[in-house]
Amino acid sequence: MAKDLPVSPLSVPLPEMPPIAGVRLGVAAAGIRYQGRNDLTLMEFAPGTTVAGVFTRNLCPGAPVDWCRAALKSGKARALVVNAGNANVFTGKPGRDAVQASADAAAALVGCKPREVFLASTGVIGETLPHAKLTAALPGLHGQLSEGAWAEAARGIMTTDTFPKGSVRKATIGDTEVTIGGIAKGSGMVAPDMATMLCFIATDAKIPAGALQAILSKGVDASFNRTTVDSDTSTSDTVLVFATGQADHPRVPEEGGKILKDFARALNEVLLDLALQVVRDGEGAQKFIRIDVTGAKTNGSAKRIAMAIANSPLVKTAIAGEDANWGRIVMAVGKAGEPADRDLLSVGVGGVWMAKEGGVVPDYDEAPVVAHMKGREIAIAVDIGLGSGKATAWTCDLTHGYIDINGSYRS
Repeated sequence: MAKDLPVSPLSVPLPEMPPIAGVRLGVAAAGIRYQGRNDLTLMEFAPGTTVAGVFTRNLCPGAPVDWCRAALKSGKARALVVNAGNANVFTGKPGRDAVQASADAAAALVGCKPREVFLASTGVIGETLPHAKLTAALPGLHGQLSEGAWAEAARGIMTTDTFPKGSVRKATIGDTEVTIGGIAKGSGMVAPDMATMLCFIATDAKIPAGALQAILSKGVDASFNRTTVDSDTSTSDTVLVFATGQADHPRVPEEGGKILKDFARALNEVLLDLALQVVRDGEGAQKFIRIDVTGAKTNGSAKRIAMAIANSPLVKTAIAGEDANWGRIVMAVGKAGEPADRDLLSVGVGGVWMAKEGGVVPDYDEAPVVAHMKGREIAIAVDIGLGSGKATAWTCDLTHGYIDINGSYRS
């Protein structure tokens, strides 16, 4: 499906994705749903690789999510298998059999325990995964793995995405430079709350699983959990980080600590970069929207207000129509269920305050706001006027293109 969609006008180019020591990867066409394109990705990690993960909070998760949650307990990983086109969700025992067969097949090729194999699937919900096609393609795929196939992998995991998503950063641990690189896919059913949203990151750093998990969990809350395309939390949301331990840097304590300060900075940048690329590829999106909320009672309150604005169909359609309708923003603030006072509220768009303290700004000139609304990137500012809490959220507009894509998703 992805190849039939025009590239999002908000797209960004895939960066140069350098090899990461301890990772070999590749893609293949298994014919799981799509014909004539790669739909199966395999990554193999060096012995000793640690792993951290964050998953969907949707209470109807896919079989691969259940598998990964159980596998994560060991903190060790040797392989990752990802298929596109079939989510393996709501598939009962056949779904569980599919993940077991997939893990067994990959483990035999890599030479590890099945529970050291991580799995992710993305695509249509409720259809049995034809895992025989997947396992049949794995041996040939394993035989052609290389260190340089990150760009191919970024494309291989796409479904309704219109452009591949990748991000790379450097960091230092002690005096040693390490690399962090990752890919992601997502376009619709995106409100991660940890869309089929998948994200896979690798680093050559040697980091204990517990320390890696703490950094990842905090970073996801400030990135993927501040984004939304359509308010729908996928059954498959998965973010995994693999640390291969190939870099020669000072030992990192089990609890992490100050030695990982720069690493955490770089990982957070990769997470946010990938999360925002997913929003830029929102199904049918024409405009990228940043929402800054200040003056809330707490940071948590500010986040919930920002997400209420970001998820509002009325706000998103107004922006799609380039209508500077600040009343819809006020509505979204009021429905968030957080402390707010109409007579203290201020709303701005494009750097222009439209309303302050419960009313329109005297001599308000709508012309610069109208001009801003015609652009591709929209900035909304809201000050609640009650405290020092602040938060940022990111979303996209809601256009008829979203209906067109999702109305024909299974056809």
